[in-house]
Amino acid sequence: MTTLTNKRIVLGVTGSIAAYKSAELTRRLRDAGADVRVVMTRGAEAFITPLTLQAVSGHPVHRHLLDTEAEAGMGHIELARWADAILVAPCSANFLAALAAGRADELLGAVCLAGDVPLALAPAMNGKMWQDKATADNIRLVSSRGILLFGPDDGEQACGEVGTGRMREVDELVTNLADLFETGSLTGKTVLVTAGPTREAIDPVRFISNHSSGKMGYAIAAAAVEAGAKVLLVSGPVSLPCPDRVTRIDVESAEQMLAAVEAGMSGVDILIATAAVADYRPVQVHAEKMKKQGGHLSLELEPTPDILATIKAAHPKVFSVGFAAETTQLEEYAQRKLVQKGIEMIAANLVGPAATETGGTFGSDTNALHLFWANGNLRLPVASKDKLARLLIAHVAQYYSEYQFTPRVSGGKVVKLVERTKPAG
Repeated sequence: MTTLTNKRIVLGVTGSIAAYKSAELTRRLRDAGADVRVVMTRGAEAFITPLTLQAVSGHPVHRHLLDTEAEAGMGHIELARWADAILVAPCSANFLAALAAGRADELLGAVCLAGDVPLALAPAMNGKMWQDKATADNIRLVSSRGILLFGPDDGEQACGEVGTGRMREVDELVTNLADLFETGSLTGKTVLVTAGPTREAIDPVRFISNHSSGKMGYAIAAAAVEAGAKVLLVSGPVSLPCPDRVTRIDVESAEQMLAAVEAGMSGVDILIATAAVADYRPVQVHAEKMKKQGGHLSLELEPTPDILATIKAAHPKVFSVGFAAETTQLEEYAQRKLVQKGIEMIAANLVGPAATETGGTFGSDTNALHLFWANGNLRLPVASKDKLARLLIAHVAQYYSEYQFTPRVSGGKVVKLVERTKPAG
């Protein structure tokens, strides 16, 4: 089944008679799970009204480049940052020419230039226009820049002629767009993801926990599925639906999470530990609810098991990625954990007051990550957690494919596995 669950799509509509199909396309994109923002050119308004597209998208339609009310007049930048992909359907010969020339005299052109996400065009024009040498030159030029073409198809056109130039059917465009996210970079691999917080019981009513929402881990699980992996998600208590094609195991405590991960490690190629595991738990768990009494209450705490370090020690050949949420000294603490846990990569982010770019991160829909590995590091900029998860998975897949485990032998026994190939930055 075609899915665009949680994908953010900018749909550009240009001046072509096929613009009447854009309303149905918007509806089908939403049916597939996408959040759609429509951007119209001036020419598009001759064929379909903004009110129609607003009604089917559920959001105001964006039309004006110089709109002082749109994110302080920088609406094109905000839309480009927001999007996971941009689809121009229909794409007229005029807009194709403007895009080839790098023009930004309309909002849609500016959004396309400012975007760093997949950009696809669904051409729609008269057959003679499609065959014109100028159009052919423009197609070659935009294709050389990595812009994708969905169509056009053959068939009867509005002018009465039959030939190539007809906009691809709506259902096919939805499928084409969904295919952009199915990368196949982890096809045949099994990925285990931990997510969410743990809860360490004090009594039947109270527990020690943290603010983790699980959103980042769930987004990573979904991104791993898109990359072709078989995914097992071990989750602490969160209020999130299980991503499609993901097997989820629910746990409460750190001890339960460790047991679930250990039980699920058979055949796992990559472990991505995003869970915010409680560092301590009460030594004594009261069987009955503790009653409030006067004076202070002291709880004796003991460390919880280090899930990632334990699993890595037991399964040294599994490519392991940890997460570090820090309130200060991000690089120092992240690199220390990378070494202490013996893992291949760690993704670090600031939380709390120091996380000025993301507003604290916990529970938000955006994040920013700094990746560290033995021979380098890479910053992933602020983005939606869904987009960030796809970027992370792309880097993990790349590094995993280039990573070689070579045994270090001492006294005839393998004592450690060390990295021999530097991941590309």
